[in-house]
Amino acid sequence: MTPPEASTVEQTPDVHICDVSLRRAFGFLGKRWNGVILATIGARGPVGFADLKRGVTGITDSMLSDRLTELASINLVVRSVTTAKPPAVTYALTEEGKRLLPVFDQLARWAHDNLRECPSGA
Repeated sequence: MTPPEASTVEQTPDVHICDVSLRRAFGFLGKRWNGVILATIGARGPVGFADLKRGVTGITDSMLSDRLTELASINLVVRSVTTAKPPAVTYALTEEGKRLLPVFDQLARWAHDNLRECPSGA
């Protein structure tokens, strides 16, 4: 029989890995607008900047631009420019970005079932 101290020590690395992974995930997804931008692009498909801004109520042009640049830099969003005149820019989810959609769906369901709406609308 393993003493209780030994089993606790054996579990510590897994707990640490989970903690680090969750910190990284929520550090990124907890950053204002990131999750909403990704979910909006996922719901609408490839979308232009103006349409995306209309879908993310309250975000400024500069903040949306900054977040899209960040999301593209970590390969969750791809920016495409058409050769049409005038050129059009669209944003779409990469395969990595698309893998977050079921997570957002589950999170939205959980929030609907468990969180009361705040008076501020947050």
